[in-house]
Amino acid sequence: MEIDQILNNIYPLPESSKSVIKKYISEISYPKGHILLRADKIETSIYFIKKGIVRAYANSADNEITFFFGKEGDTVISMKSYVANEKGYEDIELLEHCDLYELKTQNLQQLFEKDIAIANWGRKFAEQELIKTEERLIFREFRTAKERYIELLTNNPDLIKRVQLGHIASYLGITQVSLSRIRAEVK
Repeated sequence: MEIDQILNNIYPLPESSKSVIKKYISEISYPKGHILLRADKIETSIYFIKKGIVRAYANSADNEITFFFGKEGDTVISMKSYVANEKGYEDIELLEHCDLYELKTQNLQQLFEKDIAIANWGRKFAEQELIKTEERLIFREFRTAKERYIELLTNNPDLIKRVQLGHIASYLGITQVSLSRIRAEVK
């Protein structure tokens, strides 16, 4: 997905503001398995996925808990680093080779001070990320595992083909055995 479309999906910018912000965005690529963001580190960049898929996870005592999948057009960010300039709690792993757009947080903060359209874009960005977090919380807390799986199939059918079942099970908060049982019921 091209950067113009990604930026406009967050909030449409005037062409002059879009040109300014794009000057600070660079394209980068990393291989499958690369850890893009690390827990316990202040992250200094925001990434937008041009091509590929990622997962965010946190480590518990005995396993990794996946709580986010991102794909083309999605943003990859440590909100704790972005908002509070504090160490994040998540690792972000690339599940495929990824082409990304990178924007340094410091540059974006400076643009907020110079361009009201970019500042409004940043506000809309933060609002959308808050809504996504709230939806993930509700998704996980108020639906059965089967309902969560059906919703995942409905809203992101390509994830099932692109992501290991172990990561899907972790995201749904169940074991792989339970996921296999649910998949058999849903077919």
